[in-house]
Amino acid sequence: MTLLGQNVNSYHDGTHDFADLMAAVARVDRTMRVRFTTSHPQDMSDKLIRTIAENDNICKFIHLPVQSGSDRILRLMNRTYDRNHYMGLVHKIKAMLPEASLSTDFIAGFPTETPEDQKMTMDIIREVEYDGAFTFKYSPRENTKAWHMGDDVPEEVKLERLNEIIGLQREISSAKNQREIGRTVEVLVEGKSKKSPNDYCGRTDTNKTVVFPRGDSRVGDYLNVEIVRANSATLFGNTVSTFSSATQEPLPLAISE
Repeated sequence: MTLLGQNVNSYHDGTHDFADLMAAVARVDRTMRVRFTTSHPQDMSDKLIRTIAENDNICKFIHLPVQSGSDRILRLMNRTYDRNHYMGLVHKIKAMLPEASLSTDFIAGFPTETPEDQKMTMDIIREVEYDGAFTFKYSPRENTKAWHMGDDVPEEVKLERLNEIIGLQREISSAKNQREIGRTVEVLVEGKSKKSPNDYCGRTDTNKTVVFPRGDSRVGDYLNVEIVRANSATLFGNTVSTFSSATQEPLPLAISE
């Protein structure tokens, strides 16, 4: 179950906030994973972080878009937070949810962006060590505030900065995924692998994609999978045991001769 919204954690019905909503959804069925996207740093509360920590079936994964590591660019983007506020949230998440993974968004080449602004973005990537990031090259949208700032960063510079961000993030993602080798992780089966009809793919509680031999597993099953190799985007492993999506009780595996 995914709670989806542009700034989903801004939800409030006048009495209950988003943390209350997440806790209520989690109670409906403790065998069902619950996640949300996208959150806004302005509304990432201590209460919400505690709610994630206190409920085993709320996924330990937070997408926390930062867009830029430069306070000047963040002000121009009207992001309503600065670097110190953002990093304070990151430190709280890592302290309260040490097992959680973090992803983010970056925009390269926003109007007036300088090499120093880019350096600040690269610095925040190194400091946070995100598990993954969605990266974009700035393109103007007519009649937005940014549109009136002018598109003054050359396309080749935008592309160079974007590739620099992607390259660093790929290195970090690969290193973090390599640490998963040898671990056994719980995977929710989502469907067939795009590259092999003999494999299935699914996700961990921390939103990492795992590919494994199809065997007798079904979409919706929970599996324990031992990770045997990894790259920057995907973990690969072998099934250790299967859990029924309805009971969460271990089921015997059919081992082919």
